[in-house]
Amino acid sequence: MIQFANSDLHGKNDPAFFRKAPLLPDEDSRSVGDESELLDAYSNSVIKAVDRVGPAVVHLQVESSAGGQGGSGSGFLLTPDGFVATNSHVIHGASKIRVRLSDGSSTEAELVGDDPFTDVAVLRIRGNGYSHAGFADSGKLKVGQLVIAIGNPYGFESTVTAGVVSALGRTLRSRTGRLIDNVIQTDAALNPGNSGGPLVDSLGRIVGINTAIILPAQGICFAVGSSTAEYVITRLITHGSVKRGYLGIGGQNQTIPSATRSMNRLRQESGVLVQSVESGSPADLSGIRNGDLVIHLSDREILGVDDLHKILDESSIGRKLTVRLIRDSSLRTFFVEPRELK
Repeated sequence: MIQFANSDLHGKNDPAFFRKAPLLPDEDSRSVGDESELLDAYSNSVIKAVDRVGPAVVHLQVESSAGGQGGSGSGFLLTPDGFVATNSHVIHGASKIRVRLSDGSSTEAELVGDDPFTDVAVLRIRGNGYSHAGFADSGKLKVGQLVIAIGNPYGFESTVTAGVVSALGRTLRSRTGRLIDNVIQTDAALNPGNSGGPLVDSLGRIVGINTAIILPAQGICFAVGSSTAEYVITRLITHGSVKRGYLGIGGQNQTIPSATRSMNRLRQESGVLVQSVESGSPADLSGIRNGDLVIHLSDREILGVDDLHKILDESSIGRKLTVRLIRDSSLRTFFVEPRELK
């Protein structure tokens, strides 16, 4: 079962007691010295990343417009003038949103824009000079790379977990029922309340927005990649919404086999593998089918799902676009006319 890591107002911690481990025979005469000297490279990387991003992480308290119980989640400041990123499912349907900053102060936020198709939303709080965090390119992530999740699970502020990138290019179904493409899978533990918090690399740069966990599985957590999130956030801030062209395919990033590249004299190394085609969709009507590997759309290289998203903006709606793809190891050309995504 997939559970989005949103609110739980009734979580509580049991007290824990710790006992000092006995010293080894030669430790009683050893100088302890500066604790920082005892930290290994892994610990230093996590600490530096948290020091850099932690002040930008905020706690969100949400009241429901439906009159029911509200919830809580996480977010992070993107700019010094108060723009905050979070998940759409954290704030969707809210009548009131309060933001608690890392210094303990609290203020009310207004909704700037909400995009449930990617589970990304933007809020704004009044003021200026806020600590904020910057994005890195999630397209450069590698499986096995260290990542750190920061958030407020169960309302406990500034909680940090660390792990690695378990897989890239995953597809996750959002609460609207639509698929979110190019999702990052990580084993950095998430809990209810982590939703909307940042997933960062060892340099403290944001590579994703934490969004969901799978229960009862252990160590299977997901984040919307920063490349997708940054694109959506820019348009939410500018226009308040995101209009998109719609092809009607589900796909994932795929490396082009070297033999196929050589046969077709291709330089690019990857494209988007079509895994599903919706009946009656523009892609279906154009002749695109499962197993096709899309490499160009509108004369632009398609290296991954993010490239498709960038091309399928408002300007693509109703235009006839050229699609180049690989089918049965050979290049094929089709024409597709995207519709507006509803």
